[in-house]
Amino acid sequence: MENQESLKLENQLCFPLYVIAKEITGLYRPFLDELDITYPQYLVMMVLWENDGLPVNHIGEKLYLDSGTLTPLLKRLEAKGLILRKRKKEDERVVEVFITESGQALRSKACEIPEKMYRKIDLSQEEWLDLKKSIQKILTKIEK
Repeated sequence: MENQESLKLENQLCFPLYVIAKEITGLYRPFLDELDITYPQYLVMMVLWENDGLPVNHIGEKLYLDSGTLTPLLKRLEAKGLILRKRKKEDERVVEVFITESGQALRSKACEIPEKMYRKIDLSQEEWLDLKKSIQKILTKIEK
């Protein structure tokens, strides 16, 4: 006999994760609109603010994005003057991504976003850390 309870939406792990990701991304929108970037562009910029000059494939690995998704993101960021893509001299197959002065200036404005998000969601520091730890544990298990 089939276990029809297992197919109820309320019994799924994937559904609340999907909804929370969608809702949190939506909470970022007004802050990112002020910077004239999208959430995926913000993720790319965060990776580059941490490690400028990364090859495209390393950015993709960090963000779990394939080149078909990442390349248009990078083109739009480059059109906005926030990044510069350059082929590596030693190996022209490798494209490295660098932050421009405008991209660095954006960083100082973006520094306010995490604090705004903390206030908006209103969890204790312990709750934030527990949530992050649980999510990271699930990601680690999925990656195995």
